[in-house]
Amino acid sequence: MSNKSFKRYTITSALPYANGPLHIGHLAGCYVPADIYVRYLRSQGRDVAFICGSDEHGVAITIKAAKEGKTPQEVVDFYHEMMKKSFAEFGISFNHYSRTSAKVHHETAQGFFTDLYQKGEFLEQSTEQYYDEEAGQFLADRYIEGTCPKCGNEHAYGDQCEKCGTALSPTELINPRSKLSGRTPVLKETKHWFLDLARYQDFLKKWILEDHAQDWKNNVLGQCRSWLEAGEGLQARSMTRDLEWGIKVPLQDAEGKVLYVWFDAPIGYISSTKEWAAEKEIAWEPYWKDQETKLVHFIGKDNIVFHCIIFPAILKTHGGYVLPENVPANEFLNLEGDKISTSRNWAVWLHEYLEEFPGKQDVLRYVLTANAPETKDNDFTWKDFQGRNNSELVAIYGNFVNRAVVLTQKFFNGIVPERGELTGIDQEVLQDLADFPAKIEASIERYRFREALGLVMDLARMGNKYLADTEPWKEIKTDEARTKTILNIALNIAANLAIVSEPFLPFTAQKLFDLFGLEKGTWSEAGNGELIQANRALGPMGLLFEKIEDETVEKQVQKLLDAKKMNEAANTPVTPMKEIITYDDFAKLDMRVVTVLEAEPMPKSKKLLKLKVDTGLGHRTVLSGVAEHFAPEFLVGRQVTMLINLAPRKMMGIDSEGMILMAEDKDGKLKLLIPHEGTASGSTIS
Repeated sequence: MSNKSFKRYTITSALPYANGPLHIGHLAGCYVPADIYVRYLRSQGRDVAFICGSDEHGVAITIKAAKEGKTPQEVVDFYHEMMKKSFAEFGISFNHYSRTSAKVHHETAQGFFTDLYQKGEFLEQSTEQYYDEEAGQFLADRYIEGTCPKCGNEHAYGDQCEKCGTALSPTELINPRSKLSGRTPVLKETKHWFLDLARYQDFLKKWILEDHAQDWKNNVLGQCRSWLEAGEGLQARSMTRDLEWGIKVPLQDAEGKVLYVWFDAPIGYISSTKEWAAEKEIAWEPYWKDQETKLVHFIGKDNIVFHCIIFPAILKTHGGYVLPENVPANEFLNLEGDKISTSRNWAVWLHEYLEEFPGKQDVLRYVLTANAPETKDNDFTWKDFQGRNNSELVAIYGNFVNRAVVLTQKFFNGIVPERGELTGIDQEVLQDLADFPAKIEASIERYRFREALGLVMDLARMGNKYLADTEPWKEIKTDEARTKTILNIALNIAANLAIVSEPFLPFTAQKLFDLFGLEKGTWSEAGNGELIQANRALGPMGLLFEKIEDETVEKQVQKLLDAKKMNEAANTPVTPMKEIITYDDFAKLDMRVVTVLEAEPMPKSKKLLKLKVDTGLGHRTVLSGVAEHFAPEFLVGRQVTMLINLAPRKMMGIDSEGMILMAEDKDGKLKLLIPHEGTASGSTIS
């Protein structure tokens, strides 16, 4: 069906889990692509509902709450507000951002379940599921970890391996273990309601692999094909879980059971639309039930099966709802050569970026789009971030606009000059300008946003080349009329650049609209070589983009390395306990507070310092292997702990009369054991 034939558009992006902040992987996966598409549609004057919200149910929430010693509600309240604020500051232009804890969502999700139940679509089955005997509860999918039978990943979840993307059931995991206690769970009988996906096998195969074979992305079709054509095909999948946190199953015999998060979460798109429509006092149904509505889900590849298999099956069975026209899922974005990991703090967090790079939202939007993981996993590096900003945004886009404006200010006092007779180069560049919007539009319509952004930058390159070829700074000396024509055309290219780059760089585009005194341009105006009226005064202009220095990105790289070091230290195994001793053994140790009187390096040794200490019983010489950790002058005058009845030991020709005691961190760094308050030398430790 042609894009032009749709009356309205419902665009969704995956509901982010409210168990942590947003990071660049989330943005590159679905939020930036969705926002580009939505802004483009709005520029065309389309009727668009851009819908999202926080996913506040599921095991990920309860695990986070347990770690932080909070209630699940406290966790979701905190992260919902954080994500909503970050999205707004970053320019993700949702029409409505809701949350699945909202009353309307609970009612909508329970209504769907009841409808399917009354139609007899569920299989009620008692099955054996994993149970943690120590915790005393059944384990939902994400409370179980184990080895993936497909790729060998040792940290696969009970419902999916996030490394290879394979959907799993908990019993398929090798060496399963409970995330609550760390123990091996046991199988115990429990009752649940299953959606028999096999009933939808033929429908889904035709709808996906035939009807959408030409317009869906290969990665989406490939993953769907692996579900629909492999082995025995689709299997029944439980739509309920044994949990306290979530949407209660609306049945009398379902005490302690909630809806499966992947039954409830996609329905959040519908309940969020209901909220938005109620606020606007319009009907919500056309955005979900009118066949002339185009529904598009923007997601990451780990959500393909839920949006292409399970949710469409639910919508089809319920009846009356449109199905998605497209599900343009992106692959994963890695960070500095490693997989983004929230648990390891290996991420670039959006809220921190907004604080540390104020006013540079478009730089990150640009880099994430130019390096988008549209067809394969890609890697974000801070050096690439710096390079794209400096050599592309600053040197190409910003440079072109700045030259056109500065020359106009210099030669014509900031007044847009009138256009005179056109030469061949003028006519050629104006024709090329007229052709650009259609090329960019074609790429956007195919969800090739990286390609479309490349065309936007080609337009800026064309502007730079036009100025370089026509040399208005030379023409002004002999032909003022010719200079006016050149700068008039250059300014109009810049104005067109504002319109076609607005979906990608909305903050920059607004600066240009303000500069040229234009209302926000529409897509139909793009390509027009006479957008700006002559004799109009240009507004004030600062630099559109600023160079990012080495020091700035080095600081960000070091921040990641520090996080990596802390994570490695936290996960370094603690030295095993030594064999049990008796009190009498301990009583033989004479440990005392001593004061360091002198300290000097030992010749020919990198590790040893020669210390003279006051033990309260006299002065002693001790050789201590701390030279790589403490400077001699740092130790002089400090009180430390010493084992004074250790037999003397000759080292490098000197008798060492005792041992200075230290604590060693997991990262191998030594710490002095010093008294909390100053005390007399020779004070005993017991």
